[in-house]
Amino acid sequence: MKYFIYSFITCICLVNCSSIPSSKSQSTSKTTALERQSDTLKISNEKLEYDIFIIEPGFNTWLAATARPKGFYSQTFMENRNAIYVIEWNRRVLQPLQFDTSLYEMQIDYNAQTDYGYDVNYQLFNYFTYFQLKYNQRLGPFVPRI
Repeated sequence: MKYFIYSFITCICLVNCSSIPSSKSQSTSKTTALERQSDTLKISNEKLEYDIFIIEPGFNTWLAATARPKGFYSQTFMENRNAIYVIEWNRRVLQPLQFDTSLYEMQIDYNAQTDYGYDVNYQLFNYFTYFQLKYNQRLGPFVPRI
């Protein structure tokens, strides 16, 4: 009889407890989906037929609050830095035993001879700066700074 009562009480606790996390998990999944959506940055140019997706939690907030404003760096400056950063990034993607695959997942197809425009170079340059500061990485000979 004691065993039955303890089992019954345990079942009631499990039923009551299981209803609470399900509502939290639904709200958490909605929040996570909203955060992902707000932290996804898409840059596209139909004329050149390219898309850039930056999915990094906190990047959009950092870009708005911390990064230098548009016009601070010249397009040439950012293109030169981006070319160096992309080469190092792609090298690290191709060496998964040496570098963390959770940081360097995909190669970046960036051609230094192509004029992607100011906005694309601005976003990419700032992403590399954000990435280096956040993950304490160094993708080039320069110290990343804001």
